[in-house]
Amino acid sequence: MDVKRVLIVEDEKNIVDILRFNLQKEGYETLEAFDGVTGLQLALEENPDLILLDLMLPGMNGFEVCKTIRDKGKSTPVLIITAREAEQDKILGLDLGADDYITKPFSIRELMARIKANIRRVGMLSEPTEKEEALYLDFGRLVIDQGANLARKDGNDLELTQREFELLTYLASNQGKVFSRQELMEAVWNYEGYVGDVRAVDVAVRRLREKVEDNPARPRYIITRRGAGYLFQNDG
Repeated sequence: MDVKRVLIVEDEKNIVDILRFNLQKEGYETLEAFDGVTGLQLALEENPDLILLDLMLPGMNGFEVCKTIRDKGKSTPVLIITAREAEQDKILGLDLGADDYITKPFSIRELMARIKANIRRVGMLSEPTEKEEALYLDFGRLVIDQGANLARKDGNDLELTQREFELLTYLASNQGKVFSRQELMEAVWNYEGYVGDVRAVDVAVRRLREKVEDNPARPRYIITRRGAGYLFQNDG
């Protein structure tokens, strides 16, 4: 059985101890770092299956760690743990490439569910699909090649994060269908029965529009249906 490894980057030892205990009880291996520099080094060298990342860290804060991980091309799921309530901190973390966040004090049960969902989501990406005909989606100027795990617009590769690619692919595969934020959290983020903060969807959509649309302020592919959610249309 493939044992998954979780990197804990947190400067409060008591929290690290609690996380280590519960993760190991669930069958995960753990790596620990108590400062940002060490955390970044372990993230890049040890290739963990998921990173639990505190924002307030000595040496290098969590924002810098997350940004550097993404700049290095690593798509490892990053779950931010923060005591901060400020919305801007959460949005900035998502903007820099974090997959989600959870605020202290948190429920261990909820945290474990999110860890499991993110690791399972990554595992699903490598599973073969039976819908071979859906591997290549051609919308004229925009092409999505699921087999190569990339999207192109006007012949140029789009620099999408893994989450952005998954979101684009899911919406485009269901062209014209409106999905609520909760439905997208369940389908793309892989959170079953999700009822929490859905801000991560809005941030991902905004970032995706900046890369896909000619004018993000007037999108032609990824459309908002006020009060309902988002849909994909081929109007490029």
